[in-house]
Parts: sequence; structure tokens; C-alpha cells
Amino acid sequence: RPEKLNAFNMQMLDDMLDAIDLVNKNDNLKTLIITGNGKAFCAGADLSSGEKTFDKGFDTKSSFKADYRRDAGGILALKIYNSLKPVIAASNGAAVGVGATMQLPADIRIGTSHSRYGFVFAKRGIVPDGCASWFLPKIIGIPKALELCYSGRIINSDEALKLGLIDYLVEEDKLLDKAFELSDLYLNHSSPVSVAMTRHMIWSLSAEDSPENAHIIESKLINSRGASEDAKEGVMSFLEKRDAKFSNKVSTDFPDDFPWRESIFKADK
Repeated sequence: RPEKLNAFNMQMLDDMLDAIDLVNKNDNLKTLIITGNGKAFCAGADLSSGEKTFDKGFDTKSSFKADYRRDAGGILALKIYNSLKPVIAASNGAAVGVGATMQLPADIRIGTSHSRYGFVFAKRGIVPDGCASWFLPKIIGIPKALELCYSGRIINSDEALKLGLIDYLVEEDKLLDKAFELSDLYLNHSSPVSVAMTRHMIWSLSAEDSPENAHIIESKLINSRGASEDAKEGVMSFLEKRDAKFSNKVSTDFPDDFPWRESIFKADK
């Protein structure tokens, strides 16, 4: 809804959940890219309900599919977090509130000179959504996360890049080109199954208190993947000095012993 600056409502949530399912279930789709139509990425929650906007007792959502006993932004963030494909957020303009937090679970965030970011929740009398209290400190650190959330100030793309909130800053007309370039870099020469597993290993294990559990899980998964057709192809393509042609598919060849298998495939329904 570019005429509404892509303000977030429950129909948008349902549509985005469906789109993510479509990407996850199609082995021909290698990457999920999230961007906005028009001059904004997403101006935050649709405030057209006025003072009832954030009141859960004001039920306007019964016709939608998601479990609205929980925060809608968090439902979307967890869906993105559990993606089986790499996720790239390509922010073409203002990204405020849920428009900013939905980008946090992405693997890479790209902005332009028109990009703006604001975690404005305290200014609206609420608290951060979209699991931002977990994601944001991991990305920019606790002090800066608190500063942005306390103040609710809008930052430009230069400051976002400096903080590490975005990873790349490009010209406006190069935004999607950069996203496609990164998508090709991720998967043109890599096993899709290995990429999907690595995504969840790094997101999850980086939150551990020590590297011990990472060593245990990596040992099990290296052993299981070592017997796969992809591992054989990876070695032989290197020895034969040719491009690899990986045959394993995310939809059918995901290892049964993957620690987060149940949660990510449950999320993909």
C-alpha cells in the first residue's frame, strides 16, 4: 500500500507469512528479499484505529489467520528468523516501528540515502515489538539499542551504517541490484541445504554462553553432511576444477538430526 507508506496491518502480515511459506517450500527460489513499494519501506503500524490501535481488547482481527494473542510484529519476525532461505532486507525509504524491527532478523540489511530508521515505540506509549529486545542488542549493542528505543529518534542511513544496523549503503537505483548480487553470491556456488543449516547454526549458537555446544552440534552435523551427495559433489568439483552441481534439496534432504528442525519446519506451515 504505497499510498499509505506501506503501513503495517493484519492483511499485510497474513500476506507476508504466505509469501515466506511460498519461498521456503519452493526449491527453485533461493533467497527471500523484502523491500517496499513506493517511497517508504514501511511507516510502522497502521494507526487508523486511533486510540484503539494497540488495544488487544479492541478486536478487529478475527478474520485473519495468525495467533493474535501474541504481538503481530513478533509473529512476522519469528517467521523470518525461521526462514530456510537467506533473507535480505532492502530498505528503500522510511522504516519506522515494525518497519524497522521486521528487518532485524534478516541476514543482510541494505539501505539507500532515502532510508530512515526509527524505534519509536516509547513515543507511542508502548514497548518494542518484533522480538527487537532480542535482535537489536545483538546487532548494535545494548547501549545503542537503549538509546534508540528510549529516544525514538529517527536516524538516517549514514548513522545506521555506522551503528551496524545496515550492512550496505547504495544508490537508490542500485538497491535491488545489490540484493540480487548478494543472493547470487550466497547460493550460486554453495549447497542450499548447507546454507540453510548454517543460517540457523550461526543465529542460534552465537547466543550460547560458550563454544562448547557449538562444537558438539557442528561435530554431529559435519558427520551427517559428510555422507551426503552434496559433500561428495563439493569435494569432486574442487578436485576436477569445475562448478559444483548440488543435488540435495532443502524440502527433502534436510537432516533429521538437525537440532532446530522441528521448530523451523513447524514455522513453515
